Amino acid sequence: MLTVVAILFFLFLAIGIPVAFALGLSTVPVFLVGDYMPLTVAMQRMYGATQSFPLLAVPFFILAGNLMNATGITDRLLVFARLLTGWMAGGLAQVSIVLSALMGGISGSAVADAAMESRLLGPAMERRGYARGFTASVIAFSSVITATIPPSIGLILFGFISEVSIGRLLLGGVVPGILMTAVLMAVTSVVARRMGYQPELAEKPRFRELAASFVDCIWALIFPVLLLVGFRFGLFTATEAGAVVVVYALAVGVLIYRELTWAKLIEAMRDSIFDIGMVMLIIVMAAVLGHALTVEQAPGAITGFLAGLPGDRYVTLFAVLAIVFVAGTVMEATVNVLLVTPLVLPALVHVGFDPVHMGVVMIILVSVGGNTPPVGVIMYTVCGILRCDFGEFVRWSWPYVAAMVALIAAMALVPEIVLFLPNLFF
Repeated sequence: MLTVVAILFFLFLAIGIPVAFALGLSTVPVFLVGDYMPLTVAMQRMYGATQSFPLLAVPFFILAGNLMNATGITDRLLVFARLLTGWMAGGLAQVSIVLSALMGGISGSAVADAAMESRLLGPAMERRGYARGFTASVIAFSSVITATIPPSIGLILFGFISEVSIGRLLLGGVVPGILMTAVLMAVTSVVARRMGYQPELAEKPRFRELAASFVDCIWALIFPVLLLVGFRFGLFTATEAGAVVVVYALAVGVLIYRELTWAKLIEAMRDSIFDIGMVMLIIVMAAVLGHALTVEQAPGAITGFLAGLPGDRYVTLFAVLAIVFVAGTVMEATVNVLLVTPLVLPALVHVGFDPVHMGVVMIILVSVGGNTPPVGVIMYTVCGILRCDFGEFVRWSWPYVAAMVALIAAMALVPEIVLFLPNLFF
């Protein structure tokens, strides 16, 4: 039965049916075969998936991100990022990477960040003479930083579905996010120098100018720090942090920057409803399919297979990471988090890996998969907005793929890169 479901799911994806509906339609044969899964059980699973307290963090953080964008924080962060890196080779490309790192504390969504930067920086990079494939690659891969630095929606969903501490997961994404920023900037610098791309700024900014820009966007930059302090001292859980951040965003927009008008508030609420509706529809549909997988004892079978691989535990580790990466190339990140990671995580825990360590590594790997054919969602988003040919994107993206794979391998082999902050704060 699971083979039939899998075939139908990929068939529906291939013909362009949205992911949530592909998930739901592919489980229809399960209802039609005897008492395999009564329709009432399916409805209970869909309802039960929405009745989770930790899951409340997702709509809260989505709303907070849209509210902060409506207050002018994004524009201030762009100015600050330009001053920080605009004097480097390939200045605007470097600005894109740093902006993604700064936006990580606000957005939490790689696709949202990629779409925003494609519209904001894409045309300007093309006017400066940057190759369209280079522009698309830089924006697409820098968006992975946003999905790693807290509040990462992917890490929140992973913690919810796998019953892993969300606070530790979010803290675990900080150091990898910073390292990713440095690695992508180094690769971009090499490519930009080779192509002769000039800096955006003629000279380094004066300290006074940089300090003024820093102060101007301090309320955005301090947000991730508030999260870390709150988690460390138990002031709020990850779910409560979402509500706190919504109030924080409203206060910044109304009392400090004074740019949050009623029109902008309504627009932010409307955008949040669409975003939350999309995510929740995928979650409830995935819950039904996940139950079918559990009934068929798929997690146990996969754990037994992977744990039985010859060699030491690192053979199991890289086998799982290969599965997760391939899944990321053909399915949207949210679906991978809800369906694939719960199936393979038990095998890694069984052979002695920390679930927080593995959670962060797998979320980054899934996000990187979104930048690769055949169904990379981030790749399609960026290429669609910039009207970039997919072949050109692939030709320009290989240095970034190689750098990200090397970094992920290092994080997988050296757990302290991920676990340093969680172990320090908790």
